[in-house]
Amino acid sequence: MVAFSGSDPIGVLIGAKRPSGTLVHKIAVHPDHRRQGHGRHLLESLGSKLAILGPPRMIAEVPETFAATRGLFSASGYVQEALLTDYVWQREENDARELGFVIPVTVDDLAANGLLREADPQVCWERSVETLTARKDDITGLAVASDERIEAYLLYAERGSDPPTFAPSSQRELRRDLAGALAEAGGTEIMSMRSFIEDGGARLTQLLAQLRTRGMGTFRFPKVHPAEISKECLESLGFHAAGGHLLYAARARSA
Repeated sequence: MVAFSGSDPIGVLIGAKRPSGTLVHKIAVHPDHRRQGHGRHLLESLGSKLAILGPPRMIAEVPETFAATRGLFSASGYVQEALLTDYVWQREENDARELGFVIPVTVDDLAANGLLREADPQVCWERSVETLTARKDDITGLAVASDERIEAYLLYAERGSDPPTFAPSSQRELRRDLAGALAEAGGTEIMSMRSFIEDGGARLTQLLAQLRTRGMGTFRFPKVHPAEISKECLESLGFHAAGGHLLYAARARSA
């Protein structure tokens, strides 16, 4: 959706739609036209359309440092549902035990065995089953397997320098976002990881160690929902928190 002042475009909203809901992926207003209600008007217009066309659920994953953007969604009737935490893993030592065969695995392999749906709690938009399926050609995986089943898996992708999800509202936020993007460039992004065995994280540690032996030293696991995997589990694996996003949600309604 685009907002105009006369014939000049001054604002844009880009969304991604699925049967379960619509993600506000990007919203931005020209600096000369901010604080005039254009951002809120874009969100209200989107809500009016979705109230008719569906789906009614609308969400946004806003960087916690973007105070102005958070204020926009709150003022537009969105409610914060969860804090999605960004985690980073960087470990030098190798203390993994060999608990099973490590084999390559693909998104299609996991889907064929019913493991993606089985292990799909609340996750961010980028790690939903729909996204994993759409990006499967860019995703690589490893699994720990026994003679009978896959016991744990890890999917990952080489991370590029993506643009900000939301346009920053100040030079300070812009500098902060660019600094974060530079820090993340060249790392490996974990797309999904699960263990189906209660082993204190030993099998996941084995998979992380396997990646490290392949020259991958720093892993990012962004936007982790509290229901996806616990903070305690991630810390036991060697991850530490490095920022986050706020998950906002609203129901579409006619203006």
